[in-house]
Amino acid sequence: MTDNSTHANPSKNRTPRHRAREFALQGLYQWLLNNEDAKTVVNHIRAAHGFDKADAEHFTNLLYGAIKESEALRATFAPLVDRGVAELSPVEHAVLLIGAYELKNNLEIPYRVVINEAVELTKSFGGIDGHKYVNGVLDKLAGKMRPEEVENDKKR
Repeated sequence: MTDNSTHANPSKNRTPRHRAREFALQGLYQWLLNNEDAKTVVNHIRAAHGFDKADAEHFTNLLYGAIKESEALRATFAPLVDRGVAELSPVEHAVLLIGAYELKNNLEIPYRVVINEAVELTKSFGGIDGHKYVNGVLDKLAGKMRPEEVENDKKR
């Protein structure tokens, strides 16, 4: 079985950084459902088929960072969701943690790229309209976390 055939959206050209986000999503999903410690999750994901094609450093930063900062990250997007964070699907919850983490900690990544990557993850792994929900929440969050960048982008 090839790597493409095991992916939810095999026609997409996936960069190492996108693959890192996919694996981080899987790890956060595992963490949310099983409440395992981060090291166990990381070791499990690193053993997965295709991990060698991912940006391992970005994966590690995303997964450990999102878990470590999960309470603070949830606090940033909780006012922007229309239900309790605990009521979010695990995929949406994990993608919002990844997106919030990148908006806060990866300022070298344009906010539009962060949002687009989150939308693509949700399209691949989430429910039917989950990507629209994630897009709306992260768009509002970007305006709060990176107001200058968003404002400058609107002027273009």
